[in-house]
Amino acid sequence: MRIKLHQLAPLAALLLSMSALQTAADDAARFPLDIKHALGTTTIAKKPIRIATVAWANHEVPLALGIVPVGMAAANFGDDDGDGLLPWVSERLKELNGNPPRLFDEGDGIDFEAVAETQPDVILAAYSGLNRNDYATLSQIAPVVAYPQAPWSTDWRETIRFDSAGLGMATEGETLISDIEKKIAAEVAKYPELKGKSAMFVTHLDATDLSIVNFYTSQDTRVRFFKDLGLSMPKSVAQASSNGSFAGSISAEQIDMFDDVDIVVTYGNQQLVEAMKANPLLARMPAVKHDAIVTLGRDPVGTAANPTPLSITWVLPAYVAKLAEAARKTE
Repeated sequence: MRIKLHQLAPLAALLLSMSALQTAADDAARFPLDIKHALGTTTIAKKPIRIATVAWANHEVPLALGIVPVGMAAANFGDDDGDGLLPWVSERLKELNGNPPRLFDEGDGIDFEAVAETQPDVILAAYSGLNRNDYATLSQIAPVVAYPQAPWSTDWRETIRFDSAGLGMATEGETLISDIEKKIAAEVAKYPELKGKSAMFVTHLDATDLSIVNFYTSQDTRVRFFKDLGLSMPKSVAQASSNGSFAGSISAEQIDMFDDVDIVVTYGNQQLVEAMKANPLLARMPAVKHDAIVTLGRDPVGTAANPTPLSITWVLPAYVAKLAEAARKTE
């Protein structure tokens, strides 16, 4: 007996309808859900459809999971073409063919009015510096997913976990984490010279005045990313991180405390490197003596040294190659 294609159409439609109903039922079963974070507990009553994000990188979680936010913060660092979007975000938006999200100007802080105008069902802010007033104001607009422990200290894995939970997509978030971890491992495996090397992230150095050395501590996501890339944390940096802050400072006269640092990463250019090598105090540091210094600019690669869900795989080859080049100078 032959079955004509048009006779199968009703069956196909029925199966699609049943699949959609099952998906809707699965989504509904995940709600309501409670998310505990540093600023309280957020209850999300039903699956959010309109997603808004504030601060840095939170928009990359829904984008990575196939959802275009209705609004998100414009990039205020590393945006080399001035469109408010970093290149990996632009690429993902094109892939999803979604309506462009509204970009919030956060140059002077969160634009609460702009966020409210997007009429979100949830606001994602797992990686942010929200204070309690910010959180209270945003919570009047929609449920807010804040950071798990402290401002600006949420690493890329926890950002994915908390923001995906706010979407009711915790399982999908864990799959995303696993996929990124595999890509990192594959890239790092190309550079065995990284193994056993230590690194610290120095920041806001002034080539004309190197009397103070500022650095990111173990609380900062840039420093935590070193471990993903096969690098260890110097004991000196770990000890200097005991106050819980994501950044610290020392006098250059104390630079010998960092004699266990193999590689220095910093924002700057060759002029800064030459100034560090010419400084009689900083030149005593092994990483400076060996010229094992990685400089980053105000560009996408420099931005992505602070790892985010979409930027990691985009920047990985260039960043790891820079670190490996510095590692070879220490041998």
